[in-house]
Amino acid sequence: MNAAPSVTGAVRPAAFVLALARPEDAPALRAVVAAAFAQYEGMLDPPSGALAESDASLGEKIRAGGAWQCRHDDTIVGCAFVTPRADHLYLGRLAVVPAWRGHGIADLLLARVERQARERGLPSVQMGVRLALPRLLAWYAARGYALLEERAHPGYTAPTFAQLIKRLEPA
Repeated sequence: MNAAPSVTGAVRPAAFVLALARPEDAPALRAVVAAAFAQYEGMLDPPSGALAESDASLGEKIRAGGAWQCRHDDTIVGCAFVTPRADHLYLGRLAVVPAWRGHGIADLLLARVERQARERGLPSVQMGVRLALPRLLAWYAARGYALLEERAHPGYTAPTFAQLIKRLEPA
């Protein structure tokens, strides 16, 4: 994986290329997801399913719904998995390699997911975010995502995640 630029050598957003992922990209996307979610190992209950993803499971997610990848040169530095539903586009995982955070990659991926929803005529994007991650909840809130409801993972009685929604203006 290419080294990320230093803070003083920040990369401009134009240096990033977004493209639809193909099933054969699954191993590279798994590496991105594993790197991005490693910081949550041992701190979430239940544990993040992102850390259990395999090349096969991510390949199936790409075939079933799709995924966007963000590249810098020949390196995938971020990705976002989506699933079209009847009344919204579901954002399943948005991941940025830790060394590449702070360069606007997550914002680029999120904007592309929202554009995809508009292009499909879907009125919103929805996702689940762990209640144990208040900084992440605040990050999405700053981008227009609001609480739809709190939910519990199977086997839990107390809520463990927030279902967020962003209602979109038509294209």
